[in-house]
Amino acid sequence: MPIVNPRPAILPELDGLRAVAAYGIVATHVAFQTGAGSAVLERFDYFVAVFFALSAFLLARGGLRDGYYSRRVARLVPAYVVCVAVVLLALPPLAGVNASQVVANFLLVQVYVPHALIDGLTQMWSLCIEAAFYLVLPLYLRLTARGRRIALAVSVALGLAWPWAVSGIADPAVVNLQIWPPSYAPWFAVGLVLAELERAGVRYAGPRWPFPLLALPVAWIAGVIGPRGLAHPDPLEFNVRVLLGAVFAALIVAPFALGQRVAGTWLSSSRMRTLGHWSYSVFLWHMAVLYFVFPVLGVDMFSGHFVVVYAATALASTAVAYVSYELVEVPGARLVRQATAKHAAKTQNSDHPA
Repeated sequence: MPIVNPRPAILPELDGLRAVAAYGIVATHVAFQTGAGSAVLERFDYFVAVFFALSAFLLARGGLRDGYYSRRVARLVPAYVVCVAVVLLALPPLAGVNASQVVANFLLVQVYVPHALIDGLTQMWSLCIEAAFYLVLPLYLRLTARGRRIALAVSVALGLAWPWAVSGIADPAVVNLQIWPPSYAPWFAVGLVLAELERAGVRYAGPRWPFPLLALPVAWIAGVIGPRGLAHPDPLEFNVRVLLGAVFAALIVAPFALGQRVAGTWLSSSRMRTLGHWSYSVFLWHMAVLYFVFPVLGVDMFSGHFVVVYAATALASTAVAYVSYELVEVPGARLVRQATAKHAAKTQNSDHPA
């Protein structure tokens, strides 16, 4: 049967896990721009896989809800559009961007447009991938249990085949076909499988702390075998990177998604849950914040000082995220929901005239 059951309550610790993922992503970008040279920190981009798995798990566990697409728009678009507009106006390197780059970034299609991943907004590539997942998820949720299992297997196989299929077609410095949505099916599959396991009654009652510790050597192995930095991986290297990212995400997310509901933990604390609420805006703004942190601290890029640059970037990004959440995310989402509700009411009235 398709998934139609009411949405279960959100697990408090997963809010805290969102915060961990957001600041992990900040760490990997700071590590690169300070030239930290850490194999582990270079692969902290695997926290993108954690975000993908979390999104898939939370959206799939409760089934398809009325107004699914309008809810996704309300959640993502207001804060994203404001961030893009401000960054385009504020960052000096973006003074010369062309119209196609601007339009691509506002429409969240920059991974598909030549040279559209631009300073201060390069991290948005992953949001493009997540938006593609949101578009197709309802199709998955309408399938029977057997259909979902087949869809998962096919999507993962397609994801692993994709880098080979597009190898050599385009210059990755112009349009990187390797990072298009099919490649990341294994990362979303982690969350979808966890949702299926939870629905089947699978629970984990053991300690959670060993699993994040096991995730660290996974990131280290991925960083060591490379390629390091921004070197473009060949299809095999890319598949290995994605599969290790899936393992990393599973180790981080699974013990909390399937674990017992434990009150009073660090991740479920009010502070971590608040940071979890702000995590989307932390993700949106941190690259632009990082651009200004270097001159403010008087530190050159690639000259080290990871700890101080990370601390400044994390603190400043948190402050900006708070403002974004309170003044843009929450009221923006409310406006979108109100607008879509009015539109739905008008449509219903027009379909059933008095």
